Amino acid sequence: MRYLFLICIVTALSFVACSSPNETERPNVIIILTDDQGWGDLSVHGNSNISTPNIDELSAAGASLENFYVCAVCSPTRAELMTGRYHFRGGVYSTGGGGERLDMDETTIAEVFKKAGYRTAAYGKWHNGMQYPYHPNGRGFEDYYGFCSGHWGNYHSPMLEHNGKIVKGNGFIIDDFTDHGLAFIEENKDNPFFLYLPFNTPHTPFQAPQEYWDRYKDKPINMWSESDREDINNTRAALAMCENIDWNVGRIVEKTRELGIDDNTIIIYFCDNGPNLWRWNGGMKGKKGSVDEGGVRSPMFIKWPEKIEAGKKVERLVSVTDLLPTLSEMCDIPYETKHPLDGISVKKSILEDESQWEDRYLLNYWSGRLSIRNQQYRLSYDGGLYDIENDRGQKEDLSDQLPDVKREMLEVAEDYRHQIKTELPKVDPRPFYLGHPALKYTQIPARDGKEHGDIKRSNRFPNCSFFTNWTSLEDSLTWQVEVPEEGTFKVSLYYTCPVEDVGSTFQLSVGESLLRSEITEAFDPPLRGMEEDLTPRMESYVKDWKEMDMGSIELTKGTFLMSLKALDIPGTSVMDFRLFLFERL
Repeated sequence: MRYLFLICIVTALSFVACSSPNETERPNVIIILTDDQGWGDLSVHGNSNISTPNIDELSAAGASLENFYVCAVCSPTRAELMTGRYHFRGGVYSTGGGGERLDMDETTIAEVFKKAGYRTAAYGKWHNGMQYPYHPNGRGFEDYYGFCSGHWGNYHSPMLEHNGKIVKGNGFIIDDFTDHGLAFIEENKDNPFFLYLPFNTPHTPFQAPQEYWDRYKDKPINMWSESDREDINNTRAALAMCENIDWNVGRIVEKTRELGIDDNTIIIYFCDNGPNLWRWNGGMKGKKGSVDEGGVRSPMFIKWPEKIEAGKKVERLVSVTDLLPTLSEMCDIPYETKHPLDGISVKKSILEDESQWEDRYLLNYWSGRLSIRNQQYRLSYDGGLYDIENDRGQKEDLSDQLPDVKREMLEVAEDYRHQIKTELPKVDPRPFYLGHPALKYTQIPARDGKEHGDIKRSNRFPNCSFFTNWTSLEDSLTWQVEVPEEGTFKVSLYYTCPVEDVGSTFQLSVGESLLRSEITEAFDPPLRGMEEDLTPRMESYVKDWKEMDMGSIELTKGTFLMSLKALDIPGTSVMDFRLFLFERL
Protein backbone atom coordinates (compact mmCIF):
# COMPACT_ATOMS: atom_id res chain seq x y z
CA MET A 1 0.00 0.00 0.00
CA ARG A 2 2.93 2.30 0.87
CA TYR A 3 4.51 1.67 -2.55
CA LEU A 4 1.19 2.29 -4.32
CA PHE A 5 0.97 5.67 -2.55
CA LEU A 6 4.49 6.61 -3.69
CA ILE A 7 3.68 5.57 -7.25
CA CYS A 8 0.61 7.81 -7.20
CA ILE A 9 2.70 10.74 -5.94
CA VAL A 10 5.36 10.23 -8.62
CA THR A 11 2.70 9.88 -11.31
CA ALA A 12 1.01 13.10 -10.18
CA LEU A 13 4.30 15.00 -10.12
CA SER A 14 5.17 13.67 -13.57
CA PHE A 15 1.81 14.88 -14.91
CA VAL A 16 2.43 18.39 -13.54
CA ALA A 17 5.97 18.46 -14.90
CA CYS A 18 4.90 17.28 -18.34
CA SER A 19 1.91 19.59 -18.57
CA SER A 20 2.40 22.52 -20.89
CA PRO A 21 2.41 26.03 -19.35
CA ASN A 22 -0.85 26.69 -21.17
CA GLU A 23 -2.52 23.92 -19.19
CA THR A 24 -1.35 25.11 -15.81
CA GLU A 25 -1.00 28.90 -16.09
CA ARG A 26 -3.65 31.56 -16.24
CA PRO A 27 -3.76 33.48 -19.51
CA ASN A 28 -2.25 36.91 -19.96
CA VAL A 29 -4.65 39.75 -20.84
CA ILE A 30 -3.97 42.69 -23.15
CA ILE A 31 -6.71 45.30 -23.63
CA ILE A 32 -6.26 47.84 -26.43
CA LEU A 33 -8.72 50.73 -26.29
CA THR A 34 -8.64 53.46 -28.94
CA ASP A 35 -9.96 57.00 -28.58
CA ASP A 36 -12.66 58.39 -30.91
CA GLN A 37 -12.21 55.66 -33.51
CA GLY A 38 -15.53 54.55 -34.96
CA TRP A 39 -16.88 51.14 -35.88
CA GLY A 40 -16.40 52.08 -39.53
CA ASP A 41 -12.71 53.04 -39.30
CA LEU A 42 -11.56 49.50 -40.15
CA SER A 43 -11.15 47.67 -43.43
CA VAL A 44 -12.63 44.52 -41.86
CA HIS A 45 -15.94 46.36 -41.65
CA GLY A 46 -15.90 47.23 -45.33
CA ASN A 47 -14.25 50.66 -45.36
CA SER A 48 -12.26 50.78 -48.61
CA ASN A 49 -10.70 54.11 -47.59
CA ILE A 50 -8.35 52.40 -45.15
CA SER A 51 -6.22 49.29 -44.67
CA THR A 52 -6.01 47.82 -41.16
CA PRO A 53 -4.59 44.31 -41.70
CA ASN A 54 -3.38 43.76 -38.14
CA ILE A 55 -6.67 44.68 -36.51
CA ASP A 56 -8.51 42.71 -39.19
CA GLU A 57 -6.35 39.72 -38.25
CA LEU A 58 -7.61 39.89 -34.67
CA SER A 59 -11.08 39.34 -36.09
CA ALA A 60 -9.94 36.51 -38.38
CA ALA A 61 -7.93 34.77 -35.64
CA GLY A 62 -10.45 35.30 -32.86
CA ALA A 63 -14.05 36.27 -32.23
CA SER A 64 -15.92 39.36 -33.42
CA LEU A 65 -18.63 40.64 -31.11
CA GLU A 66 -21.07 42.07 -33.62
CA ASN A 67 -23.29 43.89 -31.11
CA PHE A 68 -20.82 45.41 -28.66
CA TYR A 69 -21.71 48.70 -26.96
CA VAL A 70 -19.78 51.39 -25.13
CA CYS A 71 -20.66 54.94 -24.06
CA ALA A 72 -21.07 58.09 -26.13
CA VAL A 73 -17.83 59.67 -24.88
CA CYS A 74 -14.45 58.83 -23.38
CA SER A 75 -14.37 58.80 -19.57
CA PRO A 76 -17.69 56.97 -19.07
CA THR A 77 -16.54 54.07 -21.25
CA ARG A 78 -13.27 53.84 -19.33
CA ALA A 79 -15.16 53.82 -16.03
CA GLU A 80 -17.47 51.04 -17.21
CA LEU A 81 -14.51 48.96 -18.40
CA MET A 82 -12.82 49.39 -15.03
CA THR A 83 -15.84 48.54 -12.86
CA GLY A 84 -18.38 46.48 -14.80
CA ARG A 85 -20.95 49.10 -13.77
CA TYR A 86 -22.70 51.96 -15.51
CA HIS A 87 -20.61 55.12 -15.29
CA PHE A 88 -23.14 57.21 -13.36
CA ARG A 89 -23.04 54.70 -10.49
CA GLY A 90 -19.32 55.46 -10.04
CA GLY A 91 -19.66 59.24 -10.03
CA VAL A 92 -18.53 59.81 -13.64
CA TYR A 93 -20.75 62.43 -15.26
CA SER A 94 -18.38 64.57 -17.33
CA THR A 95 -15.10 64.50 -19.27
CA GLY A 96 -13.45 67.25 -17.21
CA GLY A 97 -13.73 69.53 -14.21
CA GLY A 98 -13.48 66.57 -11.84
CA GLY A 99 -16.55 64.86 -13.28
CA GLU A 100 -14.37 62.26 -14.98
CA ARG A 101 -13.20 60.80 -11.65
CA LEU A 102 -14.19 57.30 -10.67
CA ASP A 103 -15.46 57.03 -7.09
CA MET A 104 -13.01 55.53 -4.62
CA ASP A 105 -15.41 52.86 -3.37
CA GLU A 106 -15.46 51.21 -6.82
CA THR A 107 -13.52 47.99 -7.43
CA THR A 108 -11.53 48.02 -10.68
CA ILE A 109 -10.64 45.19 -13.03
CA ALA A 110 -6.96 45.94 -12.42
CA GLU A 111 -7.44 45.46 -8.69
CA VAL A 112 -9.16 42.13 -9.33
CA PHE A 113 -6.30 40.86 -11.48
CA LYS A 114 -3.58 42.27 -9.22
CA LYS A 115 -5.12 40.53 -6.22
CA ALA A 116 -5.03 37.27 -8.19
CA GLY A 117 -1.27 37.59 -8.68
CA TYR A 118 -1.14 39.28 -12.07
CA ARG A 119 1.41 41.98 -12.86
CA THR A 120 -0.51 45.06 -13.97
CA ALA A 121 0.35 48.10 -16.09
CA ALA A 122 -1.38 50.85 -18.07
CA TYR A 123 0.21 53.01 -20.76
CA GLY A 124 -1.80 55.78 -22.38
CA LYS A 125 -4.79 58.03 -21.67
CA TRP A 126 -6.38 57.33 -18.28
CA HIS A 127 -9.20 59.93 -17.99
CA ASN A 128 -10.70 58.69 -14.70
CA GLY A 129 -8.88 60.97 -12.26
CA MET A 130 -5.38 62.42 -11.91
CA GLN A 131 -4.61 62.85 -8.22
CA TYR A 132 -4.00 59.73 -6.11
CA PRO A 133 -6.04 57.73 -5.14
CA TYR A 134 -7.95 58.41 -8.39
CA HIS A 135 -4.64 57.98 -10.20
CA PRO A 136 -4.01 54.66 -12.06
CA ASN A 137 -1.44 53.68 -9.43
CA GLY A 138 -4.28 53.88 -6.90
CA ARG A 139 -6.65 51.76 -8.99
CA GLY A 140 -4.63 48.57 -9.30
CA PHE A 141 -1.97 49.44 -11.87
CA GLU A 142 1.57 48.89 -10.61
CA ASP A 143 3.11 50.86 -13.46
CA TYR A 144 1.62 53.79 -15.35
CA TYR A 145 2.99 55.98 -18.15
CA GLY A 146 0.90 58.48 -20.08
CA PHE A 147 -1.44 61.33 -19.22
CA CYS A 148 -4.52 61.39 -17.01
CA SER A 149 -6.48 64.14 -18.79
CA GLY A 150 -9.17 63.76 -21.42
CA HIS A 151 -7.08 64.87 -24.35
CA TRP A 152 -3.53 66.00 -25.01
CA GLY A 153 -2.27 68.90 -27.10
CA ASN A 154 0.92 67.46 -28.60
CA TYR A 155 1.62 63.93 -29.83
CA HIS A 156 5.33 64.28 -30.62
CA SER A 157 7.57 63.74 -27.56
CA PRO A 158 5.15 65.60 -25.27
CA MET A 159 5.20 66.19 -21.55
CA LEU A 160 3.84 63.01 -19.91
CA GLU A 161 4.06 61.34 -16.51
CA HIS A 162 5.49 58.10 -15.16
CA ASN A 163 3.88 57.04 -11.89
CA GLY A 164 3.16 60.69 -11.07
CA LYS A 165 6.56 62.12 -12.01
CA ILE A 166 6.59 64.47 -15.01
CA VAL A 167 8.73 63.17 -17.87
CA LYS A 168 9.24 63.85 -21.58
CA GLY A 169 7.80 61.42 -24.10
CA ASN A 170 9.89 59.69 -26.74
CA GLY A 171 8.63 60.04 -30.30
CA PHE A 172 5.07 59.74 -31.54
CA ILE A 173 2.82 59.19 -28.56
CA ILE A 174 1.12 55.94 -29.63
CA ASP A 175 4.42 54.41 -30.72
CA ASP A 176 5.82 55.43 -27.32
CA PHE A 177 2.94 53.85 -25.38
CA THR A 178 3.36 50.68 -27.41
CA ASP A 179 7.11 50.63 -26.70
CA HIS A 180 6.33 50.66 -22.98
CA GLY A 181 3.78 47.89 -23.48
CA LEU A 182 6.28 45.75 -25.38
CA ALA A 183 8.87 46.19 -22.64
CA PHE A 184 6.28 45.21 -20.02
CA ILE A 185 5.33 42.07 -21.99
CA GLU A 186 9.01 41.13 -22.34
CA GLU A 187 9.66 41.66 -18.65
CA ASN A 188 6.67 39.58 -17.59
CA LYS A 189 6.67 36.85 -20.24
CA ASP A 190 7.07 34.22 -17.50
CA ASN A 191 4.35 35.67 -15.25
CA PRO A 192 0.65 36.22 -15.82
CA PHE A 193 0.12 39.87 -16.69
CA PHE A 194 -2.71 42.34 -17.29
CA LEU A 195 -1.77 45.10 -19.73
CA TYR A 196 -4.08 48.02 -20.51
CA LEU A 197 -3.19 50.17 -23.54
CA PRO A 198 -5.65 53.07 -23.75
CA PHE A 199 -4.39 54.79 -26.91
CA ASN A 200 -5.41 58.44 -27.32
CA THR A 201 -5.79 58.53 -31.11
CA PRO A 202 -7.51 59.38 -33.42
CA HIS A 203 -8.80 61.95 -30.90
CA THR A 204 -8.12 65.50 -32.04
CA PRO A 205 -5.85 67.34 -32.54
CA PHE A 206 -5.12 65.37 -35.68
CA GLN A 207 -1.42 64.50 -35.68
CA ALA A 208 0.40 61.47 -37.07
CA PRO A 209 3.89 60.42 -38.12
CA GLN A 210 4.67 61.94 -41.51
CA GLU A 211 4.81 58.61 -43.34
CA TYR A 212 1.15 57.94 -42.52
CA TRP A 213 0.03 61.41 -43.54
CA ASP A 214 1.96 61.07 -46.80
CA ARG A 215 -0.26 58.09 -47.67
CA TYR A 216 -3.44 60.06 -47.08
CA LYS A 217 -2.97 63.77 -47.73
CA ASP A 218 -3.87 63.41 -51.42
CA LYS A 219 -5.71 60.08 -51.24
CA PRO A 220 -9.16 59.88 -52.88
CA ILE A 221 -11.93 59.11 -50.37
CA ASN A 222 -14.31 56.54 -51.84
CA MET A 223 -16.72 56.10 -48.93
CA TRP A 224 -18.12 58.88 -46.79
CA SER A 225 -20.86 59.62 -44.29
CA GLU A 226 -24.32 60.78 -45.24
CA SER A 227 -23.68 64.13 -43.56
CA ASP A 228 -22.87 67.25 -45.57
CA ARG A 229 -20.75 68.30 -42.58
CA GLU A 230 -18.03 65.77 -43.32
CA ASP A 231 -14.64 67.41 -43.92
CA ILE A 232 -12.61 65.20 -46.24
CA ASN A 233 -9.28 66.45 -44.90
CA ASN A 234 -10.39 65.60 -41.36
CA THR A 235 -11.37 62.15 -42.61
CA ARG A 236 -7.97 61.68 -44.24
CA ALA A 237 -6.20 62.76 -41.05
CA ALA A 238 -8.24 60.43 -38.81
CA LEU A 239 -7.67 57.47 -41.11
CA ALA A 240 -3.93 58.16 -41.23
CA MET A 241 -3.92 57.98 -37.44
CA CYS A 242 -5.93 54.75 -37.55
CA GLU A 243 -3.35 53.13 -39.81
CA ASN A 244 -0.68 54.06 -37.27
CA ILE A 245 -2.80 52.39 -34.59
CA ASP A 246 -3.00 49.29 -36.77
CA TRP A 247 0.80 49.15 -37.09
CA ASN A 248 1.15 49.28 -33.31
CA VAL A 249 -1.46 46.55 -32.83
CA GLY A 250 0.65 44.42 -35.15
CA ARG A 251 3.73 45.06 -33.02
CA ILE A 252 1.89 43.88 -29.90
CA VAL A 253 0.61 40.68 -31.52
CA GLU A 254 4.03 39.93 -33.01
CA LYS A 255 5.71 40.35 -29.62
CA THR A 256 3.48 37.69 -28.06
CA ARG A 257 4.36 35.35 -30.95
CA GLU A 258 8.07 36.10 -30.67
CA LEU A 259 7.99 35.24 -26.96
CA GLY A 260 5.94 32.09 -27.51
CA ILE A 261 3.06 33.28 -25.31
CA ASP A 262 0.49 34.08 -28.00
CA ASP A 263 -1.55 30.90 -27.53
CA ASN A 264 -2.18 31.74 -23.89
CA THR A 265 -2.65 35.50 -24.25
CA ILE A 266 -6.08 37.11 -24.56
CA ILE A 267 -5.93 40.22 -26.75
CA ILE A 268 -8.96 42.52 -26.85
CA TYR A 269 -9.49 45.47 -29.16
CA PHE A 270 -12.30 48.03 -29.05
CA CYS A 271 -13.06 51.79 -29.15
CA ASP A 272 -14.44 54.14 -26.51
CA ASN A 273 -17.25 55.74 -28.58
CA GLY A 274 -18.26 56.54 -32.12
CA PRO A 275 -16.13 58.56 -34.57
CA ASN A 276 -15.25 62.04 -33.35
CA LEU A 277 -16.25 63.72 -36.63
CA TRP A 278 -18.49 62.79 -39.54
CA ARG A 279 -16.98 60.03 -41.71
CA TRP A 280 -18.14 56.66 -43.04
CA ASN A 281 -19.54 54.51 -40.24
CA GLY A 282 -21.58 51.81 -41.90
CA GLY A 283 -24.65 54.01 -42.36
CA MET A 284 -25.37 54.11 -38.63
CA LYS A 285 -27.04 57.15 -37.12
CA GLY A 286 -24.93 59.40 -34.92
CA LYS A 287 -21.29 59.87 -33.97
CA LYS A 288 -19.34 60.64 -30.77
CA GLY A 289 -21.56 62.24 -28.14
CA SER A 290 -24.71 60.62 -29.51
CA VAL A 291 -26.60 57.78 -27.82
CA ASP A 292 -27.81 56.59 -31.22
CA GLU A 293 -26.31 53.47 -32.77
CA GLY A 294 -23.38 55.21 -34.47
CA GLY A 295 -22.30 56.89 -31.25
CA VAL A 296 -22.18 53.80 -29.04
CA ARG A 297 -21.57 50.72 -31.20
CA SER A 298 -17.92 49.70 -31.17
CA PRO A 299 -15.82 47.11 -32.94
CA MET A 300 -14.85 44.34 -30.54
CA PHE A 301 -12.37 41.58 -31.31
CA ILE A 302 -11.06 39.06 -28.82
CA LYS A 303 -8.24 36.67 -29.69
CA TRP A 304 -7.16 33.70 -27.57
CA PRO A 305 -5.79 30.98 -29.87
CA GLU A 306 -5.86 28.33 -27.18
CA LYS A 307 -9.59 28.73 -26.51
CA ILE A 308 -11.44 30.90 -29.06
CA GLU A 309 -12.46 29.60 -32.46
CA ALA A 310 -10.91 31.62 -35.28
CA GLY A 311 -13.37 33.74 -37.22
CA LYS A 312 -16.23 33.28 -34.78
CA LYS A 313 -19.10 35.78 -34.89
CA VAL A 314 -20.92 36.50 -31.63
CA GLU A 315 -24.32 38.08 -32.27
CA ARG A 316 -25.31 38.35 -28.63
CA LEU A 317 -25.78 41.83 -27.17
CA VAL A 318 -22.65 42.68 -25.15
CA SER A 319 -21.62 45.74 -23.14
CA VAL A 320 -18.26 47.10 -22.05
CA THR A 321 -19.56 46.47 -18.50
CA ASP A 322 -19.38 42.75 -19.29
CA LEU A 323 -15.58 42.68 -19.62
CA LEU A 324 -14.76 42.53 -15.90
CA PRO A 325 -16.94 39.47 -15.16
CA THR A 326 -16.16 37.81 -18.50
CA LEU A 327 -12.37 38.13 -18.28
CA SER A 328 -12.39 37.14 -14.61
CA GLU A 329 -14.26 33.95 -15.46
CA MET A 330 -12.06 33.24 -18.49
CA CYS A 331 -8.97 33.55 -16.31
CA ASP A 332 -10.54 31.56 -13.46
CA ILE A 333 -10.27 34.49 -11.06
CA PRO A 334 -12.84 34.71 -8.27
CA TYR A 335 -13.70 38.29 -7.52
CA GLU A 336 -15.63 40.36 -5.04
CA THR A 337 -16.76 43.93 -5.68
CA LYS A 338 -18.19 46.40 -3.22
CA HIS A 339 -21.25 46.94 -5.41
CA PRO A 340 -23.36 44.72 -7.69
CA LEU A 341 -22.35 44.73 -11.35
CA ASP A 342 -24.42 45.79 -14.34
CA GLY A 343 -22.27 43.57 -16.54
CA ILE A 344 -22.58 39.80 -16.90
CA SER A 345 -20.15 37.12 -18.00
CA VAL A 346 -20.51 36.24 -21.68
CA LYS A 347 -17.72 33.68 -21.56
CA LYS A 348 -19.99 30.91 -22.79
CA SER A 349 -21.04 32.92 -25.85
CA ILE A 350 -17.40 33.54 -26.76
CA LEU A 351 -15.87 30.16 -25.98
CA GLU A 352 -18.74 27.83 -26.81
CA ASP A 353 -21.39 27.39 -29.48
CA GLU A 354 -24.18 29.20 -27.68
CA SER A 355 -27.23 29.80 -29.84
CA GLN A 356 -29.68 30.75 -27.07
CA TRP A 357 -29.34 33.35 -24.34
CA GLU A 358 -31.55 35.50 -22.17
CA ASP A 359 -32.38 38.87 -23.71
CA ARG A 360 -31.44 41.98 -21.78
CA TYR A 361 -31.63 45.76 -21.88
CA LEU A 362 -28.54 47.94 -22.22
CA LEU A 363 -28.50 51.58 -21.23
CA ASN A 364 -26.75 54.39 -23.10
CA TYR A 365 -26.86 57.74 -21.31
CA TRP A 366 -25.07 61.01 -21.89
CA SER A 367 -25.82 64.70 -21.33
CA GLY A 368 -29.47 64.13 -20.39
CA ARG A 369 -30.17 61.82 -23.32
CA LEU A 370 -31.02 58.18 -22.67
CA SER A 371 -31.37 55.32 -25.15
CA ILE A 372 -32.27 51.68 -24.51
CA ARG A 373 -31.18 48.69 -26.59
CA ASN A 374 -32.22 45.03 -26.45
CA GLN A 375 -31.28 42.31 -28.90
CA GLN A 376 -33.62 43.50 -31.63
CA TYR A 377 -34.81 47.03 -30.88
CA ARG A 378 -33.51 50.43 -29.85
CA LEU A 379 -35.65 53.04 -28.12
CA SER A 380 -33.99 56.34 -29.00
CA TYR A 381 -33.69 59.29 -26.63
CA ASP A 382 -36.48 61.10 -28.51
CA GLY A 383 -38.92 58.18 -28.25
CA GLY A 384 -38.45 56.54 -31.64
CA LEU A 385 -38.50 52.72 -31.80
CA TYR A 386 -36.25 50.97 -34.33
CA ASP A 387 -35.61 47.39 -35.41
CA ILE A 388 -31.90 47.95 -34.94
CA GLU A 389 -30.84 44.56 -36.28
CA ASN A 390 -32.25 45.56 -39.66
CA ASP A 391 -32.18 49.37 -39.42
CA ARG A 392 -28.90 50.59 -37.92
CA GLY A 393 -29.50 53.96 -39.54
CA GLN A 394 -32.70 54.33 -37.47
CA LYS A 395 -34.77 55.45 -40.45
CA GLU A 396 -38.11 53.72 -39.80
CA ASP A 397 -39.90 54.47 -36.53
CA LEU A 398 -41.98 51.42 -35.52
CA SER A 399 -43.73 53.04 -32.56
CA ASP A 400 -47.19 52.73 -34.10
CA GLN A 401 -46.70 49.16 -35.30
CA LEU A 402 -45.24 47.85 -32.01
CA PRO A 403 -46.92 49.72 -29.13
CA ASP A 404 -46.39 46.92 -26.60
CA VAL A 405 -42.66 46.72 -27.31
CA LYS A 406 -42.36 50.48 -26.98
CA ARG A 407 -44.38 50.57 -23.76
CA GLU A 408 -42.10 48.03 -22.09
CA MET A 409 -38.96 49.84 -23.23
CA LEU A 410 -40.31 53.15 -22.00
CA GLU A 411 -40.83 51.60 -18.57
CA VAL A 412 -37.23 50.37 -18.53
CA ALA A 413 -35.99 53.79 -19.62
CA GLU A 414 -37.97 55.51 -16.89
CA ASP A 415 -36.52 53.17 -14.27
CA TYR A 416 -33.00 54.03 -15.46
CA ARG A 417 -33.78 57.74 -15.36
CA HIS A 418 -34.82 57.34 -11.74
CA GLN A 419 -31.59 55.46 -10.94
CA ILE A 420 -29.48 58.17 -12.58
CA LYS A 421 -31.29 60.92 -10.70
CA THR A 422 -30.87 59.04 -7.43
CA GLU A 423 -27.21 58.09 -7.82
CA LEU A 424 -25.72 61.22 -9.41
CA PRO A 425 -25.55 64.19 -7.01
CA LYS A 426 -26.53 67.60 -8.37
CA VAL A 427 -23.36 69.09 -6.89
CA ASP A 428 -20.05 67.20 -6.90
CA PRO A 429 -18.72 67.39 -3.33
CA ARG A 430 -15.38 65.70 -4.05
CA PRO A 431 -12.25 67.87 -3.60
CA PHE A 432 -9.01 67.25 -5.46
CA TYR A 433 -6.57 65.23 -3.35
CA LEU A 434 -3.22 66.86 -2.63
CA GLY A 435 -0.31 64.89 -1.24
CA HIS A 436 -1.68 61.40 -0.66
CA PRO A 437 1.12 59.51 1.13
CA ALA A 438 0.84 56.48 -1.18
CA LEU A 439 2.22 58.40 -4.17
CA LYS A 440 5.21 60.74 -4.00
CA TYR A 441 3.95 63.20 -6.61
CA THR A 442 0.68 65.11 -7.01
CA GLN A 443 -0.14 67.21 -10.06
CA ILE A 444 -2.54 70.13 -9.64
CA PRO A 445 -3.09 71.38 -13.19
CA ALA A 446 -4.84 74.37 -14.69
CA ARG A 447 -7.48 71.94 -15.90
CA ASP A 448 -8.82 71.46 -12.35
CA GLY A 449 -8.63 75.09 -11.27
CA LYS A 450 -11.01 78.05 -11.40
CA GLU A 451 -9.97 81.43 -12.73
CA HIS A 452 -11.11 84.69 -11.12
CA GLY A 453 -10.96 88.25 -12.38
CA ASP A 454 -9.59 88.78 -15.89
CA ILE A 455 -7.61 85.54 -16.09
CA LYS A 456 -8.62 83.44 -19.08
CA ARG A 457 -8.33 79.78 -19.91
CA SER A 458 -6.43 79.13 -23.14
CA ASN A 459 -9.33 77.12 -24.56
CA ARG A 460 -12.88 76.13 -23.65
CA PHE A 461 -11.79 72.48 -23.59
CA PRO A 462 -9.96 72.38 -20.25
CA ASN A 463 -8.01 69.11 -20.32
CA CYS A 464 -4.72 70.35 -21.80
CA SER A 465 -5.29 74.06 -21.24
CA PHE A 466 -3.39 76.72 -19.33
CA PHE A 467 -4.25 80.05 -17.68
CA THR A 468 -3.25 83.32 -19.33
CA ASN A 469 -4.09 87.07 -19.26
CA TRP A 470 -3.13 87.39 -15.58
CA THR A 471 -2.82 91.16 -15.35
CA SER A 472 -4.24 92.34 -12.00
CA LEU A 473 -3.61 91.95 -8.30
CA GLU A 474 -7.33 91.25 -8.01
CA ASP A 475 -6.98 88.13 -10.19
CA SER A 476 -6.51 84.69 -8.65
CA LEU A 477 -6.61 80.96 -9.28
CA THR A 478 -8.26 78.52 -6.86
CA TRP A 479 -8.62 74.78 -6.34
CA GLN A 480 -10.72 72.93 -3.75
CA VAL A 481 -8.25 70.42 -2.28
CA GLU A 482 -8.05 67.84 0.46
CA VAL A 483 -4.76 67.03 2.16
CA PRO A 484 -5.25 63.49 3.53
CA GLU A 485 -2.10 63.49 5.68
CA GLU A 486 0.14 66.27 6.91
CA GLY A 487 3.64 66.62 5.52
CA THR A 488 6.33 68.73 3.92
CA PHE A 489 6.20 69.21 0.17
CA LYS A 490 8.52 70.57 -2.46
CA VAL A 491 6.45 72.74 -4.84
CA SER A 492 7.36 73.05 -8.53
CA LEU A 493 5.62 75.57 -10.76
CA TYR A 494 5.36 75.17 -14.56
CA TYR A 495 5.09 78.58 -16.20
CA THR A 496 6.07 80.89 -19.06
CA CYS A 497 6.88 84.60 -18.83
CA PRO A 498 8.33 87.14 -21.30
CA VAL A 499 11.44 89.16 -20.43
CA GLU A 500 9.51 92.39 -19.86
CA ASP A 501 7.31 90.76 -17.19
CA VAL A 502 10.05 89.14 -15.08
CA GLY A 503 9.86 90.12 -11.40
CA SER A 504 6.28 89.36 -10.43
CA THR A 505 5.86 88.03 -6.90
CA PHE A 506 3.03 85.73 -5.91
CA GLN A 507 1.74 83.63 -3.05
CA LEU A 508 0.42 80.10 -2.79
CA SER A 509 -1.90 79.51 0.17
CA VAL A 510 -3.28 76.18 1.37
CA GLY A 511 -5.29 76.89 4.50
CA GLU A 512 -2.94 78.67 6.91
CA SER A 513 0.16 77.52 5.02
CA LEU A 514 1.76 80.13 2.76
CA LEU A 515 4.57 80.00 0.21
CA ARG A 516 5.82 83.11 -1.57
CA SER A 517 7.97 83.20 -4.67
CA GLU A 518 9.12 85.39 -7.54
CA ILE A 519 9.53 84.99 -11.29
CA THR A 520 13.27 85.57 -11.75
CA GLU A 521 13.85 83.99 -15.14
CA ALA A 522 12.16 84.67 -18.45
CA PHE A 523 10.90 81.78 -20.52
CA ASP A 524 8.71 82.71 -23.43
CA PRO A 525 8.45 79.96 -26.05
CA PRO A 526 5.90 80.23 -28.85
CA LEU A 527 2.66 78.30 -28.97
CA ARG A 528 3.15 74.94 -30.65
CA GLY A 529 1.02 72.36 -32.38
CA MET A 530 0.01 74.03 -35.60
CA GLU A 531 3.22 72.87 -37.29
CA GLU A 532 2.32 69.23 -36.55
CA ASP A 533 -1.46 69.47 -37.03
CA LEU A 534 -2.77 67.77 -40.13
CA THR A 535 -5.93 69.91 -40.04
CA PRO A 536 -6.88 72.92 -37.85
CA ARG A 537 -7.60 71.98 -34.24
CA MET A 538 -10.43 72.85 -31.84
CA GLU A 539 -8.35 72.49 -28.67
CA SER A 540 -5.73 74.73 -27.11
CA TYR A 541 -2.29 74.97 -28.63
CA VAL A 542 0.52 74.03 -26.26
CA LYS A 543 3.86 75.38 -25.10
CA ASP A 544 7.03 74.13 -23.57
CA TRP A 545 6.97 75.02 -19.88
CA LYS A 546 9.65 76.16 -17.46
CA GLU A 547 9.87 74.23 -14.18
CA MET A 548 10.53 76.50 -11.22
CA ASP A 549 11.33 75.35 -7.68
CA MET A 550 9.18 77.50 -5.40
CA GLY A 551 10.59 75.94 -2.22
CA SER A 552 8.84 73.78 0.37
CA ILE A 553 5.58 74.13 2.24
CA GLU A 554 4.20 72.45 5.37
CA LEU A 555 0.64 71.24 4.90
CA THR A 556 -1.77 70.12 7.59
CA LYS A 557 -4.48 67.55 7.15
CA GLY A 558 -7.83 68.93 6.03
CA THR A 559 -9.94 70.36 3.22
CA PHE A 560 -8.95 73.80 1.95
CA LEU A 561 -9.48 76.33 -0.80
CA MET A 562 -6.00 76.48 -2.34
CA SER A 563 -5.27 79.88 -3.87
CA LEU A 564 -2.59 81.45 -6.06
CA LYS A 565 -2.49 85.28 -6.02
CA ALA A 566 -0.06 87.93 -7.25
CA LEU A 567 1.54 90.31 -4.74
CA ASP A 568 3.36 92.56 -7.20
CA ILE A 569 3.20 92.92 -10.99
CA PRO A 570 6.05 95.15 -12.28
CA GLY A 571 5.21 94.39 -15.92
CA THR A 572 1.92 93.88 -17.72
CA SER A 573 1.24 90.29 -16.58
CA VAL A 574 2.30 87.73 -14.00
CA MET A 575 2.77 84.53 -16.04
CA ASP A 576 0.99 81.87 -18.03
CA PHE A 577 0.29 78.98 -15.64
CA ARG A 578 0.20 75.26 -16.55
CA LEU A 579 0.46 73.27 -13.29
CA PHE A 580 1.84 72.66 -9.83
CA LEU A 581 3.77 69.52 -8.93
CA PHE A 582 3.84 68.69 -5.21
CA GLU A 583 6.51 66.24 -4.09
CA ARG A 584 6.17 64.75 -0.61
CA LEU A 585 9.53 65.01 1.15
